[in-house]
Amino acid sequence: MTAEQILAQLAAYKKDDLPTHGGTTTAYVFDPGDPAIDDIALRAYELLAHVNGIDPTQFPSVARIENDLVATVAGQLGGDAATVGTVTSGGTESCLLAVLGARELWRAKKLTGTPRIVVPNTVHAAFYKAAHLFGLDAVTVPVDPLTLRADPAAMAAAIGPLTALVVASAPSYAYGVLDPVREIAAAALNAGVPCHVDACIGGWVLPFLEGVAPFDLSVPGVTSLSVDLHKYGYVPKGVSVLLHKNSELRLRHWFTIAGWAGYPLVNPTLASSRPVGPMASAWAVQKYLGADGFRALARSAHAAAAQLAAGIADIDGLRVVGGVDSTLVAFADDGGPDDPDVRVVVDELALRGWHLQIQPSVRHVPTTAHATITASAAGKMPELLAVLRDSVAAARLVGRAAADPDLIAAAAQIDVAELTEEQVGFLLEMAGVGGSAGLPERMAPVHALVEALPGPLAERLLAGVLSRQLTPEA
Repeated sequence: MTAEQILAQLAAYKKDDLPTHGGTTTAYVFDPGDPAIDDIALRAYELLAHVNGIDPTQFPSVARIENDLVATVAGQLGGDAATVGTVTSGGTESCLLAVLGARELWRAKKLTGTPRIVVPNTVHAAFYKAAHLFGLDAVTVPVDPLTLRADPAAMAAAIGPLTALVVASAPSYAYGVLDPVREIAAAALNAGVPCHVDACIGGWVLPFLEGVAPFDLSVPGVTSLSVDLHKYGYVPKGVSVLLHKNSELRLRHWFTIAGWAGYPLVNPTLASSRPVGPMASAWAVQKYLGADGFRALARSAHAAAAQLAAGIADIDGLRVVGGVDSTLVAFADDGGPDDPDVRVVVDELALRGWHLQIQPSVRHVPTTAHATITASAAGKMPELLAVLRDSVAAARLVGRAAADPDLIAAAAQIDVAELTEEQVGFLLEMAGVGGSAGLPERMAPVHALVEALPGPLAERLLAGVLSRQLTPEA
């Protein structure tokens, strides 16, 4: 193939993707709305694209860039002279490493039993993944039913001799509220347990807003913090920073080996070879924008999120869930038979060019729609609210989504552990998400089904959907 043919083929592959720029995709991608920022980020990426971050002794640029980037981030997030950090591939890896390091610290105390992490039930899924991978139990603590913030007293009561780590969110992804970090960290400190703050999505917004409660490394008891720069640092994925109060804590998640057949190996992250392009992008954009530039972007996105929340509150049948402590907005329908189903509303928004996420009901919190607002969407809230009002009207005509009762009845008889791939395929066909056609245009019935199914079965079917997408056609 020629270069032109290759690039044309890639463009054809990309034609069905969600838009990555313009602000109408309110999840997954982060657009600053300024082509100059994209330009410097991509040029820096290309310059370091072939450098391998596995060994800074052979590629000194890696240490120079990483040290400078960590120092910049720590300077905004309560760091001091002892603060160290690690640049990772993303928020999930940062959270995994925080849990891994805490587990190793717990083991060093020669305790017996299975170590635990204490988390609010609004914590990011990455912490459940970490517990699964590294052999810890996750103790999930209900949040305040009104504010949806972690309950400090309940968190403190859950801490015990097996606790290896306590986690707070700044803010929680699902509902956009900042947990009371000061109180939670104090409880952890009193118990002699590390406290991690997951600021992956808010850590590069909250420092630039006024009136934000303390949440960073300056808070007594906070021992580590994660912040993603491929989110509100507005650079290509993936780059996140995991900060630690000191180097002793950071060393706990490093892997070092000199006794194998190859070269001596020291890995600060889960990966050995590391791409330096994303790190270079983050470094370049930090230099290009500076604190004042990020402050302007953060405040613009925050103001837009507040504008969206205020507009939603004025739409009959909808209500905001959680808060707008950062740039995240969640909303639900009022739940009545004549109210618009929020799942259908999201379908209608997608048909009109706006893409939001659906979040399932959890405990006392109903199904919600989620929007992550970026700087590129700042001037588009009147447009989004107008489209939202049209979508609500259309959703009322469609009616409420419901899961197929026959499929639910059949699901009750299924032993998930015994399911074969063929049976999974049959169930997906019954649910309307199987076959070569892929996902349906309207996802509301699918979301209703996922919520109605037992959790293990829903998870198995979701894995089946992705497995089919990632299996080449014969």
